[in-house]
Amino acid sequence: MKKLTILSAAVMMALSAPAALAKVSQADADKLGTTLTPLGAEKAANADGSIPAWNGGISKPIAGYTKGMHHPDPFPSDKTLFTITNANKAQYAEFLTPGQNKLFEIYPDTYKMNVYESRRTAAVPQYVYDATKANAVRAELVSDGNGIAGATIGVPFPIPSSGLEVIWNHILRYRGVDVETYRSQAAPMSNGSYTLVENAEEIRFEYSRPEVTLEKLKESNTLFYFKQVVTQPARLAGTALLVKETMDQEALPRQAWTYNTGQRRVRKAPNVAFDTPGTVSDGLRTTDDFDMFNGSPMRYNWELVGKKEVYIPYNDYRLHSDSLKYDQILKPGHINPEFVRYEKHRVWEVKATLKEGMRHTYKTRVFYIDEDSWQVAVTDIYDNRDELYRVGVAHLINYYEVPALWSTLEVFHDLQSRRYLAMGLDNEGRMYNFDASLSEANFTPDALRRAGIR
Repeated sequence: MKKLTILSAAVMMALSAPAALAKVSQADADKLGTTLTPLGAEKAANADGSIPAWNGGISKPIAGYTKGMHHPDPFPSDKTLFTITNANKAQYAEFLTPGQNKLFEIYPDTYKMNVYESRRTAAVPQYVYDATKANAVRAELVSDGNGIAGATIGVPFPIPSSGLEVIWNHILRYRGVDVETYRSQAAPMSNGSYTLVENAEEIRFEYSRPEVTLEKLKESNTLFYFKQVVTQPARLAGTALLVKETMDQEALPRQAWTYNTGQRRVRKAPNVAFDTPGTVSDGLRTTDDFDMFNGSPMRYNWELVGKKEVYIPYNDYRLHSDSLKYDQILKPGHINPEFVRYEKHRVWEVKATLKEGMRHTYKTRVFYIDEDSWQVAVTDIYDNRDELYRVGVAHLINYYEVPALWSTLEVFHDLQSRRYLAMGLDNEGRMYNFDASLSEANFTPDALRRAGIR
């Protein structure tokens, strides 16, 4: 795949710098908001103009939107520029990942990419931009990269010098402060039949709170709290999970608890991490696949390969629409490509290789991370035979009432079983509530027990 040649001199030098030298000079930090976007992306268009310059993104709700709605498409008049299929994929090979190419190969008659005009819509609140600039000159990796220090609220490493810094940018990207979500997931069989699993989730982002300080984060060692309760189907209803994610996972690893409806008790769950199968996922994803990657990075060596231009799902408002039913989206083999919008964007490529002596189902993972938001957009996953095993795809939109760029759907394709897991289905449910008021009391084992009781 073709590498871009327009990286800044500062970034080029950073690619070869050791991970310990995380901090950048004030002169380089001052490029944030000028030649770089406030989060560290290249502000200018690409060479041929197929990727435009960033002009601030969508920083406020569009006309016609009110809170509680599914988000209307800001670009309803956009038409498909061209369609990539198995027959013509060679023409676009430099802008496709190996995993995307494999999906064309496996589903030659049905899988395709409708490509649209690229629109750089990513935006976050001004206080996040301000914090990112402050982080640039003070943030650092600690505990052998298993934690960070010197950062709050914003992206910790907007001018990254290692793959570890880039993956921490993804983990700590802004997604609001207190959020309630109502999302479903499904793992269709080869004939397309599926059982819908509905989840109610609460997330309190300690790291992103406007009032948080470096001292408070260090004292609490808490990045966020996450609580998930299964509400459907009836046989699973009440199954619940609570996670406290830590900032320095060597000082204190992730804390997790589960509630089992049969036993009616809360149990500590230290195995909710790494390659433990994901909750009610039919074994089609690992725990650390959730949100495309989460948790401790300690089991991998992280290589910052560079930047590329890649076709990724972006501004996928049609896929997000409440005018769609799940039966229209969920099809045998893969989701319905008619509803998916692909755009060309610059992405950071990060290769994670399993450390010697460490264990994980995945030997190698290659992440393609949107430069404007630090959101993992695509991940190609390899097994211990060095063969492509899974392909993860995040379908992104700007939740412009926040604003924050986040996925509306995540799909993990298992290339061996020819099945997939669709996570985050929200078309037939309530929209996310970014105005939730969640206290730490919402995230205790007692609160988990109360949430799980049917």
